[in-house]
Amino acid sequence: MPEGDEDFSNRWKMIKATFFKGLSNVERRSKTRIKRGKRGIWQRCFWEHAIRDERDYAAHMD
Repeated sequence: MPEGDEDFSNRWKMIKATFFKGLSNVERRSKTRIKRGKRGIWQRCFWEHAIRDERDYAAHMD
């Protein structure tokens, strides 16, 4: 990502939207997923965090 750009949510939203456009609609989905327009290939949510420095990196790798 460009320096200073930490907008993970919108980046993932764009990546997923672009990916879905090229995907066939053949997987089994529940009525709820169909109603909500959800697919079963992505995790439901993610926790964003930008590594701030070497110490932060080391803590996450540990």
